[in-house]
Amino acid sequence: MTFKVTFIGAGSIGFTRGLLRDLLSVPEFRNIEVAFTDISQENLDMVTQLCQRDIDENGLTIKIHSTTNRKEALIGARYIFNVVRIGGLTAFAKDIEIPLKYGVDQCVGDTLSAGGIMYGQRGIAAMLEICNDIKAVAEEDCLLLNYANPMAMLTWACNKYGSVRTIGLCHGVQGGHRQIANVLGKDKEEIDIICAGINHQTWYIKVGYKGKDMTSELLSAFENHPEYSKTEKVRIDMLRRFGYYSTESNGHLSEYVPWYRKRPEEIKDWIDLGTWINGETGGYLRVCTEGRNWFKTDFPNWLKDPALEYSQENRSEEHGSYILEGLETGRVYRGHFNVVNNGVITNLPNDAIIEAPGYVDRNGINMPVVGDLPLGCAAVCNVSISVQRLAVEAAVTGDDNLLRQAMMMDPLVGAVCNPKEIWQMVDELLVGLEEWLPQYTEAIAEAKVRLNSGELLPTKDYRGAARLKVKTVEEMEKDREAANKNAGEADKAKERPAFN
Repeated sequence: MTFKVTFIGAGSIGFTRGLLRDLLSVPEFRNIEVAFTDISQENLDMVTQLCQRDIDENGLTIKIHSTTNRKEALIGARYIFNVVRIGGLTAFAKDIEIPLKYGVDQCVGDTLSAGGIMYGQRGIAAMLEICNDIKAVAEEDCLLLNYANPMAMLTWACNKYGSVRTIGLCHGVQGGHRQIANVLGKDKEEIDIICAGINHQTWYIKVGYKGKDMTSELLSAFENHPEYSKTEKVRIDMLRRFGYYSTESNGHLSEYVPWYRKRPEEIKDWIDLGTWINGETGGYLRVCTEGRNWFKTDFPNWLKDPALEYSQENRSEEHGSYILEGLETGRVYRGHFNVVNNGVITNLPNDAIIEAPGYVDRNGINMPVVGDLPLGCAAVCNVSISVQRLAVEAAVTGDDNLLRQAMMMDPLVGAVCNPKEIWQMVDELLVGLEEWLPQYTEAIAEAKVRLNSGELLPTKDYRGAARLKVKTVEEMEKDREAANKNAGEADKAKERPAFN
C-alpha cells in the first residue's frame, strides 16, 4: 500500500528519526511517501541525511522529499505528524527566565504555568496557519497527529478553529504503567490499567492484576520503593492525598498544581536532581540546549554509527505508527489518545481535550465512555482546563486580557504572584516573545509603553531553587553515550505495544 506521510518540524532530532523507524517497521508501509519540512534548512538537512541513510541501509527505496516549503511538503498527505517547537530554544529560554524574575520556578514550562501558556500562544498562531495549508493541499479528511506541546491547547485549537481532524499523542501513560508494574513486582503486560484525565494530568483510576483491583496497594508500594520514594515525591504525595497515581513525571506534575513549587526554600524537599525530569529548575531547557549543541557538533559521528534497524522488535511505544497501522491494515490497536471529550469523561467539559483509552481499526479512532473521574481528580483537571480554555481563546483572538486571566487562573502562577505582578510579567513575556506573536501587535505596543514608563514593580535576580549548569560540548565528550541519549531524548520509549 502507498500513501503520504508528512513531518512538520522534521528538524526535531529524536521524534522524527524514531517515528520514521516505527512507521517503516510496518511491512505494509515499505513503499509509502515521506516528506520532511522545517523552517531551519540546517536542521532539516542534517535530520534528512541521517534518516535517508537509515532508509537506504534497511534496503528500502523510499526517497525523502525534504523542503522548507511547508505547503509543498503537505501536498497529498494523508497523515501529518506535527513535532514543531515554535520559537525554538530562544523563545523557550524566555518562557523560563522571565517568570523566574517573579518567582515562578518551572521545571519544564511546556504545558501549563507561565511557560506553557506562552508556548501555547506561539504554537496556536502557527498551528492555525498550518491548518490552512493542510486544508488547501493535503488529502481530504487527512489526520493530523500532534506530538507538540502544549498538547491539549494545540489539539483544542486545531480541532475547533483549524477545522482539521486532530489527535494528540503522548507517551506519559506508558511510562507510569511501567512504574506501577515495577513497584508491584510484576511485568507490565500483567498489569491492566484504566487511565483517564487530561494530558499530563491523567490518572490511573483502576489498576488490576489477574482480576484483582490493586489500586489501593499503590501508595504503600511507591512509598517503600528504593528509587521512586526519592525521585517521585510529588506524585506520591498526590497519590496519598487524591488516592490515584498520575501519569506525569515529578518535575512536570510539580508545576501544574499550586503546592510544591510556591516557596523556594521548600522546592528541594519535593524534587530530586539525579535527572532533570525529577524537578530541576529549567531542567528541560538545559537538556534541550545540551542536546542541540551536541548534535550539531557530533553529527559527523552520528553518520558513522550503525543505522537504526527497521524491525518490529525496535519499534518504540509511541502511538503514532500503531494508529496508522490500525487505520490502514485493520489490526486493532489499543492506546491512550488526546481527543475532544464529547462525553467520554462525563464530569469534564465536553469541549475540553481529554486523554483516555481508545482503540483503532479500519473504522477509525474509537473512544469508549469512561464515565466520571473520581471527584478530586476531576477537580484538579478542571482547574487546568479553565486555564487551557482561556489560553486557547486568547491565542486565537489576540485578546491579552484573556491571556492575563489565564495566568491568574494558573495554579502555580496564582500561588506565587499577585495580580499586579502577573500583569507586569505578561507585559514582559509579550514584548520578549514579540516576533512569534503576530496576533498581539496592539497589546505588545501598549506593553512596551508601560515597561518604558519607569513605574515598575521590583523583580528578583533569581536563578531558581534547583538550577544546574548547562554542560559544555567538551564536558559532554567525556561520555558520548550519555550525550547521544540526551540529544535523542524524545526517542526513549523502547518497548513494543501489543496488537490484538
